[in-house]
Amino acid sequence: MARPRHCRPPPDQQAPAHRVAFVIFPAFQVLDLTGPLAVFHNAIRVMERLRAPDHPAYRTEVIARSAGRVDSQQGLGVFADRSLAEATQPIDTLIVVGGNGTQTAAQDGALTGWLRATAPRVRRLCSVCTGAFVLAEAGILDGRRATTHWASCARLAERYPAIAVEPDAIYVRDGNVYSSAGVTAGMDLALALVEEDFGHACAMTAARWLVMFARRPGGQSQFSTHLAAQSAEHEPVRVLQEWILEHLAADLSIAALAARTAMSPRNFARVFTREAGVTPGDFVEAARIDAARRRLEETGTPVERVAHACGFGTAEHMRRAFQRRLHVSPQDYRARFSRPREASGLSFGTVPRGRERDAAPVPD
Repeated sequence: MARPRHCRPPPDQQAPAHRVAFVIFPAFQVLDLTGPLAVFHNAIRVMERLRAPDHPAYRTEVIARSAGRVDSQQGLGVFADRSLAEATQPIDTLIVVGGNGTQTAAQDGALTGWLRATAPRVRRLCSVCTGAFVLAEAGILDGRRATTHWASCARLAERYPAIAVEPDAIYVRDGNVYSSAGVTAGMDLALALVEEDFGHACAMTAARWLVMFARRPGGQSQFSTHLAAQSAEHEPVRVLQEWILEHLAADLSIAALAARTAMSPRNFARVFTREAGVTPGDFVEAARIDAARRRLEETGTPVERVAHACGFGTAEHMRRAFQRRLHVSPQDYRARFSRPREASGLSFGTVPRGRERDAAPVPD
């Protein structure tokens, strides 16, 4: 039997907190800061019951070129705790945010130089959204895999060819360097960091108190086929996309789809690819994977039945599609990302006998 998973305090109950430092700059995206910050503070509250309250799981701080007020792109001012020069205490996890001011920040030699000097001294170095451009300019992403907001992936790849950009990923880990996609993906990354530090149940409980629908895996696409379906300007293609999403178990071959649009298969494939930005086959497979993912996350339906309902035909065909696009089998995906059915407490895993009360989360 596999060992039960639960919130795990460090072996030493008085272990020092993980120090998480956020780097901001003028015109930063406020959610790139506040989203991950909320995750870490919810994890602090979950872990308070398992270690002394005066030894929190995390200590967070905000760093900028100069201490004091820094205005976000939304106009909200945030006070940086200390300047780059004053940030001398050891940092466990360093997170560079993104935003409209990223281009200016990436050209700030003092900032990029500080990042290069600090990188070898931190356990984890991360970027949220276009914060990847700041890490890239510092040379930290050279020779690594990375991602950023989907709208900026092509620009990142073009400007920094030494980086292997993964345009669909929610977040990417390469060694001790992490990068995430846009805005809310920073929360997914933060939850992944919490899981590394304190276990799956702690991360999932923090997510529940943030009313996050589910913790998305790093390999999950940045946007679903349902959103992509809204992007086609050609009405017949857009209507067909919606029909595909509602009839995933139907014959969705190019010949069958072309017949529905009264086009020849060759002309249909050309028009669809031009309008949707992906081939018909890629769109259909992505839509079926989206639907299968939701069923695996939300239901206990057997994998074979999920495969049939979503148009894969067999579980083996679905497994191959999952491995090709998500690099994980349907069974492993469900084991890791299925939504809990229990109503309360740390029911995602087993809490050790005698710790049930201690493990209960604290509501807002």
